Amino acid sequence: MATRGQDIVSLIKRQIEEFGGDLALVDVGTVVQVGDGVASIQGLQGVRSNELLDFGNDILGLALNLESDIVGAAILGDPNAVKEGDRVQSTGRIIQVPVGDALIGRVVDPLGRPLDGKGSIDTTSTREVEKVAPNVVSRQSVDQPVQTGIKSVDSMIPIGRGQRELIIGDRSTGKTAIALDTIINQKGGDLICIYVAIGQKQGKVAQVVGSLESAGAMEHTIVVTAGASDSAPLQYIAPYAGCAMAEEFMDQGKDVLIVYDDLTKHAWAYRQMSLLLRRPAGREAYPGDIFYLHSRLLERSARLDEASGGGSITALPIIETQAGDVSAYIPTNVISITDGQIYLEPELFNSGIRPAVNVGLSVSRVGGAAQTRAIRKVAGQLRLSLAQYRELATFAQFGTADLDAATRAQLAQGQLATEVLKQGQYVPLSLADEVVILFAVNEGLMTDVEIEKVGAFEQELLRYVSANHPDILSSITETSDISDEVSANLTKAINDFKPTFTG
Repeated sequence: MATRGQDIVSLIKRQIEEFGGDLALVDVGTVVQVGDGVASIQGLQGVRSNELLDFGNDILGLALNLESDIVGAAILGDPNAVKEGDRVQSTGRIIQVPVGDALIGRVVDPLGRPLDGKGSIDTTSTREVEKVAPNVVSRQSVDQPVQTGIKSVDSMIPIGRGQRELIIGDRSTGKTAIALDTIINQKGGDLICIYVAIGQKQGKVAQVVGSLESAGAMEHTIVVTAGASDSAPLQYIAPYAGCAMAEEFMDQGKDVLIVYDDLTKHAWAYRQMSLLLRRPAGREAYPGDIFYLHSRLLERSARLDEASGGGSITALPIIETQAGDVSAYIPTNVISITDGQIYLEPELFNSGIRPAVNVGLSVSRVGGAAQTRAIRKVAGQLRLSLAQYRELATFAQFGTADLDAATRAQLAQGQLATEVLKQGQYVPLSLADEVVILFAVNEGLMTDVEIEKVGAFEQELLRYVSANHPDILSSITETSDISDEVSANLTKAINDFKPTFTG
């Protein structure tokens, strides 16, 4: 009997010695209040800002308010699935998104989950959605162009790699069209594009994806979407998630173009979240850190120096104005953060001038440094002549009979330039084609073309030069410059073509 007792004791001792269970401390809290997609949680003493919380049933939350005894969290899933008294567990993970080449060509939500029905995304790399922007030392100046394929932008408001150029205007003035044309124009190039749709209708996003697919541009594009029906927290993290995906490529030394469409709705989503979290409201009910919301996002766009990899992120944020008011709160905030703006005017759009770029209010603070030499040579006086034309046109509407010949010539030149800069949607031009058209205008070779026939003249001229003088186009493309020899050959080609033009 004693032997049996000793056997049991030795068995228990051996089991205690061999016990190797891993102990893990888990921060646990309890939901004390929930409503409108926001939960107040008691406990979670060790939780960090922007940490993911597990509500169970595949419902995640985002810790935003860290108070002495309460944690305010935004619910990223179905808010109706969370009830008072539910157990919440911290995950120890700051919110992250999948990154890598596998995302190219896909449509995903801000958490990297596929929305295009093409199966799962095979990537193991992740990045935190929030990251400190590159410091001044690791940046270099912007001097390489992003060719948009839009004549008015490339000639007067050039965009460089690493720049932040705001597209601003009222609704339905062609803001998204400029961004999409820029993405389409990168086909076959070395620029990876990311389009972030924030608060857009799903039908519009589907239309955008369809346009990119039909143009063959989805092969180099990632679409991140948080739709109008998605929760405010998802809309809030969407641009940061897109930027994290872009930074993965930038750190590999690649160049990325990212479009935020649009940051007005992003600010609305953040305001909604902040008010529900009981943060103090300021001007127009926005929280006090609304400027920081966009500055910490847009400052992540940069061109890194060679020691840091030499990659770049070029940002095209979009802002929607109300009745053309560029002095409103959010527009002025973003204008002060960016390196210039393309201002689209409803009056120009409605009068048939599309893209409806207001030359006077649009500016690029990088300027000619981001232009190719060819564009700089043929478009030098274009901006000035257009601005002068707008001024003269205001007075000329009262009658041109009393105007001198020089003024009438200036009006005619401005009218021609305005007509030449009109461009259809989804038809971006190559660098060489842009140079040919702008050269013809700048050298006065189109002054005898009737205004209503300018569009037809452009198309036929490009076809003629492509068919009969491909060497001119290839020289411009290869050198990004226009030599004296090419200039003389192009002048001769245009003069040879003019007698054959029937209109």
